[in-house]
Amino acid sequence: MPTTLKNLRRALLSLAALAIVSPQALAQTPEANYPNKPIRLIVPVPPGGAADGMARLVAEHLQSKWGQPVVVDNKPGAGSAVGLGLLAKSPADGYTIGLGNIAANAINPALQPTQFSYHPVNDFAAISLVGVTPLVLVVHADKVPAKSIPEFIAYLKANPGKLAYGSSGVGSSLHIAMELFLQKTDTKMLHVPYKGSAPMMTDLIGGQVIAAMDAAATSWPQVQAGKLRALGVAGPEKAFFAPDLPLLRDLVPGFDVKPWHGLMAPAGTPAGIVNKLSLEVQAYLRTPEAKAKLQDKGIIRVGNTAAEFQAFMAAEFDTYKKVIQSAGIKPD
Repeated sequence: MPTTLKNLRRALLSLAALAIVSPQALAQTPEANYPNKPIRLIVPVPPGGAADGMARLVAEHLQSKWGQPVVVDNKPGAGSAVGLGLLAKSPADGYTIGLGNIAANAINPALQPTQFSYHPVNDFAAISLVGVTPLVLVVHADKVPAKSIPEFIAYLKANPGKLAYGSSGVGSSLHIAMELFLQKTDTKMLHVPYKGSAPMMTDLIGGQVIAAMDAAATSWPQVQAGKLRALGVAGPEKAFFAPDLPLLRDLVPGFDVKPWHGLMAPAGTPAGIVNKLSLEVQAYLRTPEAKAKLQDKGIIRVGNTAAEFQAFMAAEFDTYKKVIQSAGIKPD
């Protein structure tokens, strides 16, 4: 038989075999039988806080939906870097996922780029942004005459570098948020860092500092008590606890800071598995139950596609790197 005919015959036989097995082959895509064993969810913060509670809500939903255990594994330490470092080095098979955040995937790597065992964006496959914690710009009720953001900006411009604001520490999201506000409004204040939000709040109420960008969970009760005045909220939407409070991004062009948490997997995790996880998380976050439970923890639900979250992470890292460099912020 001539060589050309032999080759043609082989090609036809190969096509026939492919036609027979292709439906079975297609059924063996990585996501087809996913998950068929327990999933580990690394949470880089201690148990009991809002972020941990957020992760557990998602874990409970996935476990109920898919019938496989989703085990929350708290790995706190080094500003969430311990847990994220473990996630980055885990097998990229979809059975280890984690909860990333603004600190471990944006601010801290931008502040100390040589101190991390992972790249905050490239070493992860984004699944979905889960939620954000709204920040409130608050001022001392008696010591600050401003009743609105424009009045506060005018007050700062009239007193350049003479007024002090507090934060929970150098490089914290509260510090970076306030620095971005000052940059975008072309104003100056003195920064007084504290070892946590609690001592900062004590001095803010006492008047040792006159302003702060603080989490709503700790600042809003003081606003309700009349000790602080809220001027605006930093977040993706109007605050559910104060719908009349203006959004800072509407009044300060270019200002958009929101501490966030989102699900991610190690880079290289099959796209089909990432997409399956993302679609299920998004579906859960759209439910009234998820909205209510997250709001109880002071969190605004989000939910977006894997591609949207990946782009968001890259933009966040770039934004805070520029803020840190422009403000000359150095780690303690």
